[in-house]
Amino acid sequence: MKNAGIKISLFLIYFVFAALLNSVGILIERSIEIYGVSKSDASILEPFKDLSIAVMAFLVGSFLPRLGFKKAMLISLAIVFIACLGMYFGNSFWSVKLLFLATGLTFAIVKVAVFALIGYITDTKKEHSSLMNLIETVFMLGIIFMYVVFPLFFDETDENAWLTGYLLMATLIAVAFVIILFSKFNVETEPSKGIGNDFKDMFTLFYNPLIWIFAIFAFLYVMTEQGIMTWLPTFNKETLKLDPKLGSQMAVLLMICIALGRFLTGILAKRIKWLYIAVTSVVLAVMLVLLVLPLAQNIESKAVESIADLPAVSYLFPLIGLFLAPLYPLINSTVLTSVDKSMHSALAGILTFFSAVGGTVGSLLIGNLFDSLGGDRVFYLSLIPLVIILISFFIINRLTTYQVQK
Repeated sequence: MKNAGIKISLFLIYFVFAALLNSVGILIERSIEIYGVSKSDASILEPFKDLSIAVMAFLVGSFLPRLGFKKAMLISLAIVFIACLGMYFGNSFWSVKLLFLATGLTFAIVKVAVFALIGYITDTKKEHSSLMNLIETVFMLGIIFMYVVFPLFFDETDENAWLTGYLLMATLIAVAFVIILFSKFNVETEPSKGIGNDFKDMFTLFYNPLIWIFAIFAFLYVMTEQGIMTWLPTFNKETLKLDPKLGSQMAVLLMICIALGRFLTGILAKRIKWLYIAVTSVVLAVMLVLLVLPLAQNIESKAVESIADLPAVSYLFPLIGLFLAPLYPLINSTVLTSVDKSMHSALAGILTFFSAVGGTVGSLLIGNLFDSLGGDRVFYLSLIPLVIILISFFIINRLTTYQVQK
């Protein structure tokens, strides 16, 4: 397989960071339960993660090739290894915040590196789209791993038992570090013009209206996805009356649906135009919200002995992941392949910045409105960005078609 070493490295590092980043939903629930913080205080974890991603992405996007993709990945893994050990031994809400700060800063570097490398190791738009979807599928598998494995460490007799999961994560990070260390990265990048000129080139991307629409899409998409993903365990526990362990395990259905959706998109994108897939997905997502969320009203607490005892909404609402899944990799690939490969790192920095800010807004918005609107109504807010996203598809399609014709 061409560039096998690089591809395996991308899969590994994305898996590890997916697990760490998206443990925020579990850690919000754990922080409320174990450390006794309020929902509004717990919602600050998303900014610790996403704002650090945003700041770092903006700084490294233009000159990451100067540092070297492999070296950047190794430094990032070393930092999160230390952060995982700090979480285990620190065992406090501050340890949680520092973990997400470190993870956010390093993930920004990793994401820019991964998205830039995809452009260098693929030759066609179809190859780019296929690998993008595959890597995003691996990302979702990392999230699934976190939501399946971490609840196994929950112990009613030992409130600190769940921290053992971070020793497991430190071990996985060490394995990834060794594999990447001995992988060959034969990638030729454009020579740097100096940090100042690199930054200038990145900002010139904003002269292109496509980049602005792309930034709006990234912000709104991640705002929607993260708002749902982060607060789904709490929704399951408080609104659907599931116990914390079962609530976290049921939330994994959302991740499975997103992973399956991205895997299927990788196949469909070779045969069907991206616009048709994206528009259909958004329309189905809107219909799901309108049809399923009413089932979350007035749920009564009862013992769960089989799947038949679960509220229908607990396994129907996560299906929204199936319809959200295609959007991010499809649009990312469409826009990235419309600019020169030498600008992929800078564009990935812009994408990561707006995605991170969107994630923060989504989590804070849902966290602060969860009690006032109620868990059975707060996710209706997702309809607003979904409609705007739908409109953005047609603009992106027109602008990318125009650029190709030029």
